[in-house]
Amino acid sequence: MLEGLMTTLKSMFEKPVTIQYPEQKRPVRARFKGRHVLKRYENGLEKCIGCALCAAACPADAIFVESAENTDEERYSPGERYASTYEINMLRCIFCGFCEDACPTEAIVLGDNYELSFTSRAESIYTKDMLLEPVPPGGQPTPQRTPAGVFTRSVPEMKDPTD
Repeated sequence: MLEGLMTTLKSMFEKPVTIQYPEQKRPVRARFKGRHVLKRYENGLEKCIGCALCAAACPADAIFVESAENTDEERYSPGERYASTYEINMLRCIFCGFCEDACPTEAIVLGDNYELSFTSRAESIYTKDMLLEPVPPGGQPTPQRTPAGVFTRSVPEMKDPTD
């Protein structure tokens, strides 16, 4: 009991750590799992090929993916298909990261944004437009018109993980 009292007395004289939240944002750890982001390639094409492996891996059944066929006149991703509908119900999501692990093209990533708030259930469903990152500099928005036979693989050559 005396040891517990000493711990309390020591902490009484320490300076409190206070962060002024809206103005100052606390940095997150490297492995923090926050809001989902759908990635793009450097040329602007979407990495998601509509395979729905993320939806199959999700234990909370929070992801809905519907795919459609790509054409050379209207190309969204390098593969044969693309995700025409991609929705995540953030009220159901448990931020486990299984969707990120299951994705063969590394299209879905749990980012570092932790500011999630909704005023209705409808606002908690994030659509593809809300999840897709902006077109990188030098890239073109989707859909793109591409020459025939340019894209032969839907899943790029994978590299070994760095972390």
